[in-house]
Amino acid sequence: MRSLGKLKQVWRQALSAALAFLLLQGCAAERTSLNNLTPPIVARVLDTDANFLDDLSHRAFLYFWEQADPNTGLVRDRSLVDGSIPPNTDRYAASIAATGFGLTAMAVAADHHWIPETLLKDRVRNTLHFFAYQAPGKNGFFYHWLDPQSGERVRGSEVSSIDTALLLAGVLTVRQRFAKDREIAQLADLIYGNVDFTWLLDKRGILSHGWRPEVGLLKSNWDTYSEHMILYMLAIASPTHPIPAKSWYAWARPKVTYEKYTFINDGPLFTQQYSHAWIDFRGLEEAAPSDINWFENAIIATEVNRDLCINLRNKFPDYGPNLWGVTASDSVTGYRIWGGPPADNRIDGTLVPCAPGGSLMLTPQLALADLRNMRAQFGEKAYGHYGFTDAFNPLTNWYNPEIIGIDQGIILLSAENARGGYVWKWFMKNPEIRDAMDRIGFHKVRG
Repeated sequence: MRSLGKLKQVWRQALSAALAFLLLQGCAAERTSLNNLTPPIVARVLDTDANFLDDLSHRAFLYFWEQADPNTGLVRDRSLVDGSIPPNTDRYAASIAATGFGLTAMAVAADHHWIPETLLKDRVRNTLHFFAYQAPGKNGFFYHWLDPQSGERVRGSEVSSIDTALLLAGVLTVRQRFAKDREIAQLADLIYGNVDFTWLLDKRGILSHGWRPEVGLLKSNWDTYSEHMILYMLAIASPTHPIPAKSWYAWARPKVTYEKYTFINDGPLFTQQYSHAWIDFRGLEEAAPSDINWFENAIIATEVNRDLCINLRNKFPDYGPNLWGVTASDSVTGYRIWGGPPADNRIDGTLVPCAPGGSLMLTPQLALADLRNMRAQFGEKAYGHYGFTDAFNPLTNWYNPEIIGIDQGIILLSAENARGGYVWKWFMKNPEIRDAMDRIGFHKVRG
């Protein structure tokens, strides 16, 4: 059980946050109930894209503020769509990847003044202190799933390289956004410096997916294109245990052709979004002879996802030019890694808002049209306390009763980059990242 002092601290934080939100929203003085301090289920029709993104982003941020333990900072992997706190069971365990998105969300909230900055920095310090001194793991890497309150390993989870990387991306983001806070900067330095990336590196220069104490190193590895660019970038940039820059070119880059498009792809759309949430690839390409422009590649992947859905509308009439988007998500039959092209034969008409939402920074006009149409057509069934539900299928009238943290996170970060590029600016201020990109051989797009 928590001590009385900790309970009082949590209450003070919640009360201060609620009062701040009340003032910022310009609510009437008589609205004193804490239950009334969150956004309504469906707000009135918004006049501009900026207002829509403000509303969507603020709701997504609330997930990371409300669904995290204030002492450990650990963010639940998923929660109930109505915003209530779920029971503390393995199903609602914390994810270190969601926590990485959550740290970045604190930086976004500070710029928008959604919560007093003192409270945001307290949350950041608590989170960093937990990972610096308490979180279980090995050689600086952390277990994928943790109990949000105790921080103990759950689900028999692995020490995960990619999930640690997504956590570190958030760590380095707050390191720069709150750079004047000496303790935050020191804790971030300690967490990043503790990670021994060489431990998971094989002779080919390829990184492993991770390790389990029961079996040792996992057999799976990051040897072909996926969401792992953020992992390789952080490993090459490491100030203490770097891997060689040539490892960037050790993994395969499979080309896929779909109609008029040819691009690098090997999985769902989220693999084209996660690394871009932090690394600013705009106007850059790899060293010769590949000269791959990863930003343009991700734009093409989004356009292909849209076209793929349009081409399925004879089978699924809910799909169309302004109603599209499939990526890994929940479905009525369970979690699915929806992929393509070619179209995954399990696609059943489910719409996944984080597919266009995660591409706001890539194809803002296409993504905005899609998201606004989802909101206009399906209202409170699809759009609620934390913004969009994780997935829904209007053909079967199924609306997911749960939210997934990383899916809300990519929407929030992508929206912030689309509006002002601030996540990119904070992350790219880290000198280790800039140096790593130079050593990898990134250069301005030629011609």
